[in-house]
Formats: sequence, C-alpha cells, structure tokens
Amino acid sequence: MRTSASSRCFSQRQRDSSLSDSELQEAFARGALKPGLNVVLEEQPKRRNDVAGLRQCLAEFKRQLAWVERLDVTSGQVADPTSQSASDKDAVDAENDFQREMSFYRQAQAAVLEALPKLRKLQVPTRRPDDYFAEMAKSDQQMQKIRQKLKSKQEAMERSEKAKQLRAMRKYGKKVQTEILQRRQKEKKNMLNAVKKYQKGLSDKLDFLDEEQTSSQGNKKGSASQRIKKGPNAKRRYKNQKFGFGGKKKGSKWNTKESFNDVSSFRSKVAHNKGPGKAGKGGKKALNKRPGKRARQKMKSRAR
Repeated sequence: MRTSASSRCFSQRQRDSSLSDSELQEAFARGALKPGLNVVLEEQPKRRNDVAGLRQCLAEFKRQLAWVERLDVTSGQVADPTSQSASDKDAVDAENDFQREMSFYRQAQAAVLEALPKLRKLQVPTRRPDDYFAEMAKSDQQMQKIRQKLKSKQEAMERSEKAKQLRAMRKYGKKVQTEILQRRQKEKKNMLNAVKKYQKGLSDKLDFLDEEQTSSQGNKKGSASQRIKKGPNAKRRYKNQKFGFGGKKKGSKWNTKESFNDVSSFRSKVAHNKGPGKAGKGGKKALNKRPGKRARQKMKSRAR
C-alpha cells in the first residue's frame, strides 16, 4: 500500500510540474490551491491569441515620432540585376550562403538609396567634414601607457630574437668545433695505425709522414686548394731568380785547357803587386794601410 501511494504522488508531481506559472497564479486566485495540496487539471489549457490585448499594449508604448528621430526604412526583397529570367530574380535559396548574403546586401543597399534623399531633403548632413576630428575615447595618458607597453613588447621581442640568433651561432660553432676535433682524432688514429704497421713490418712505406706534413702545412696556410697546389713557393722562386736554377756547383771554377792557354786577361802589375796605390818590393808602405788594433783602440779612447 505504501508503494502504490508513493508512486501515485510521484506521478501527480510530474503532472503538476507541467503547469505554467500563469495557471498556478489563476488557481491560487480562485482559492483552489491550499498549503500542501496541488490541483491537477483534467485537460490541457488552450492557447489564446489575444489580438485586442496586444494592440492595446502596442498603443500604450507607441509614440508618434518624426522619421528623422526613428530613421527606420522598410524594404522588401530586391531582385538580382545580373540574373536573366524573372524566376531567378524572385527565387533565393535560403540554404545557399552566398545567395542569402547577397540578398541581404542588395536589400541594405536599396534601404540606403531610399534613406539618403530623405536625409538631404531634411538637410541632415550625411558626409563627414574634411576638418572633422573625432574625440578620442581614451585620454592621452592612457595612450602613452599603451605606447610604452607596445614599445616594451617590441624590445622584448628583439631581445628574444637576438638571444635566439646567439644560441644558433653558438650551436653552429660548437658543431663545427666538434667536427674538427673528430677529424683530427680520425687522422691521428690513422697515423698511429700506419706507424704500428710500419713497426711490425707489415708495411715498408712512410707515405703517411708526408701526408701528415702536407696536411699540417695546409691547416696552417688555409684551404685545401693551397695544399694541392704544386710548384715552389715565393721564397724559392726569388732565390732561383737571384742565384740560378741549380746545376753543378763543385769544380765550377776549375781551369780548363782553353782557360789555361788564354792569357789575354793577364796583368803583370796586378800579378806582381804593382798596381796603383801599392809599393813595389823594398818600397814604402801603402798610404791607405789600415792601422793596427791597438792604434784603433787608442783612437777610440781619444775620441771619447
């Protein structure tokens, strides 16, 4: 019994919840509602279209204002001037976004064309003067704050960009340094392997020493093209130009049969120490003879 009573109360509450506030107010005015009791209507209320009441409400808040105070323009659907047939002019697919928006645009344009002559007739200006300055919605102090904030944001972005570039440069430099170290380690490892092979007798060539020397010279001078370049350097070319290009050195001043028989360049005065400024045998000493070491030291001490 308790279960059936609770189920009836629940169903009654569900039916009561469907009642509107106006219906509850009417029931309360009739005295049908009492504390702890709900009235269940036997049939659904009918919808009422109170036209007279609506017109009365409209007349209460409606005011007879001039059109310049209202600026309302009512226009119907405007046909598309580009369409060919009359049926296309009237038909606008509501599901087509482009056609619907173009219909709104043409309707607004027609309303503007209708309102502008009325405004000109009432001498209402419709264009902004050339010397018109609108009042700022914000004060100069507020705009200065906004300008400072934008400037600080721009400076922060520039600092961030510079820091990003520096990080990229450091990363690239570290990468290059790592590659150079790896290459040096690889060259060193290859050279040690070649030395071990030579020590064990597995190889009788010492080409790796020449390669190491050329690579070290190339690293000091610069690019690989300079390492591959053949021929003497500038110092060697200058010496070749000055002293010759080599050849036989030893015995180059030895007499030959022809030079021995050629006595055309013989001078007796030169050969017997009888040249100009030189005395003969038993004669006086030369006038330009250099003084001795002691005499030169004495001359230096006198000069001091």
